[in-house]
Amino acid sequence: MTSHVKNTLVTTAAIAGALAATTLFNTTTVKADTTSSAPVTTTTSATKDTAIASAQAKVNSASAAVVSAQAAYGSASTAAFDAAAKTAAASASAAATSAATSSAVANAQAAADSAATAKSTADANLAKAQSNAAATSRAKSMTSAAVVSAQSAVASASAKASDADSAVASAEAGQTVTANLMKSDDPTQASAAQQYFATKTAIVKLLPSGQVQITIPLTSGLKFLKEVSYNGVDATFTKTGDDSAKITFTADPATSYTLAMTMDITSVMPFMPIMHEKALLDVDTTIFNGLLAAKSDADAALTSAQAALSTAKINATSAAQVASNAASAATAAATVASDAAVVATSAATNLTSAQAANSTAQAALTSAQAAQSAADAVLATAKANLDSANAALTSAQAELKSAQNIVVVTPASSAASSASSATSSATNSAASAATATSNVASSASTTTVTSAVVATPATTKKATSSTPASSTTAKTLPQTGNENQSALVALGLAILTLGIYPMMKRKHA
Repeated sequence: MTSHVKNTLVTTAAIAGALAATTLFNTTTVKADTTSSAPVTTTTSATKDTAIASAQAKVNSASAAVVSAQAAYGSASTAAFDAAAKTAAASASAAATSAATSSAVANAQAAADSAATAKSTADANLAKAQSNAAATSRAKSMTSAAVVSAQSAVASASAKASDADSAVASAEAGQTVTANLMKSDDPTQASAAQQYFATKTAIVKLLPSGQVQITIPLTSGLKFLKEVSYNGVDATFTKTGDDSAKITFTADPATSYTLAMTMDITSVMPFMPIMHEKALLDVDTTIFNGLLAAKSDADAALTSAQAALSTAKINATSAAQVASNAASAATAAATVASDAAVVATSAATNLTSAQAANSTAQAALTSAQAAQSAADAVLATAKANLDSANAALTSAQAELKSAQNIVVVTPASSAASSASSATSSATNSAASAATATSNVASSASTTTVTSAVVATPATTKKATSSTPASSTTAKTLPQTGNENQSALVALGLAILTLGIYPMMKRKHA
C-alpha cells in the first residue's frame, strides 16, 4: 500500500471519529428552562422515532458511500502513483534512448548517404567501363576482320605475284617461238639464208633488263655464214656441230629484227665475192611485254598487302589488349558497384534500426503518458465521488441532528418514562457510533480497503403512556438529561481519540 493510501485511510478514521464526537456532543436533551435559537418542532414519540430512524438510515448509507468512495479513491491514487512512476521511467528511458540513438541515427544517416554516393559513383564508373568495354570489343572485332581481310588480300596478291613470277621465270628460262628469215626489201619473200635455218624457230629469253635474248639455231652453212649483227652489234656464235651453231643477240622486244649477214662462199665458188646481205628475222618477242611490270606490280601489291596485314595484326593485337583491359576494368567496376550496393543496403538497415529504436522508446513514453492521463482521470472522478459522498454524509448527519432535536409531547404521567427512554436511546446511539468508528479506525490501520462504516440506527423506546388524570393533555417539557451528559461527552472523546491515534502513531513512526 502506498503512503498516499495510508494517509487517506488515517484521515478517514479521524474524520469518522470527529463526526461521531460532534454528533454525540450535539445530541443532548433540551432542558425545560432552556430557550433554543432554532425552531422547536413538537410531535409524538413515534413520529420522532420514525424521523430519527430515517435520518440514521441515510447517515448509515452515506457513511457506506463515503467508505466505498474512499476505497475507490485509494485504489485510483495507487494506480495514478504507479502510472506516474511508469511515465517517469519511460521518460528517462526515452531520453536515454534518444540521446543514444540520436547520435546513432546521425551516424547511420551519414553512413547511408556516403554509401549511396559511393554506390552512385560506382554505378556510373561501371556504366562507363561497360561502354568502353563494348567499344573496344567492337574495335577488336573490326581489327580482327581487318586482319582477315588483309590476310585475304595477301593471299590474292601472293597468288598474283606467284603467277607473275611463274610467267617471268618461264620467260627467263626461254620459250621456243616461230621465226623466219625474210628478204629485207620484200618481207613476203623468204631470204636466201633461210635454208641454213631449217627449224624456222627461235629461242627467246626475257632478260632482267626487260630486253630479250634471241637465239636462232643455224642447222648448216656455218662454213659460209661468217658474221651476223643487229644494230651494229655482232651476234654471238656458239657451235653446236661441225657446220651448226647457235646465233644469239640481245634486243628490245619487237615483232621483227633486221639482221646484217656476211656470206663467204669463195671456198666452193672462187669466182663469187663475199656477200653482205640483210635479212629480216620475223619473230615476235612482244609476248614478254608487261611481264616484268606485272611482276613488279604483283610484287608491290603483295608487299603492300603484307604490310597491311602486319599493320592489321598490330592493330588487332592492340585492340585485343585494350578490349581485355576494358573488360577487366568493367569486371572490377562491377565488383566495386556490388560492394557499394551491399554497404549501402547495410547502412540503410542500420539507419532503419536506429530510427526504430528511437520510435519504440517514444511510443513507450507516449503509452505511459496516456496511461497516466487515464489514471489521473480515474483519480479525479474518484475524488469527485468522495467529495459528493462526504457532502451527502454531512447532509444526512444534519438531518439526523434535526430529527434528534424534535420535542416529543407526552402526558405528564409518562414524563419520567420518556426521559428514561430518551436517555437509553442516546446511550444506545452513542454506543453504536463508537463501535462503528472503532471498526473504521481498526480497518484503516490493518487493511488496504476500509470496511463500510455503518452506524447502527438508534433504538428509541417508546414511553409507556398512562391514562391522563384529566381529559386535558398537558405538554411536558423535555427532560434535562444531566445524568447522561458526562457519559456522552466521554464517549465522544473516545471516538475522537480513535480517529486521532493512527495519525499520531504515523507521525511518530
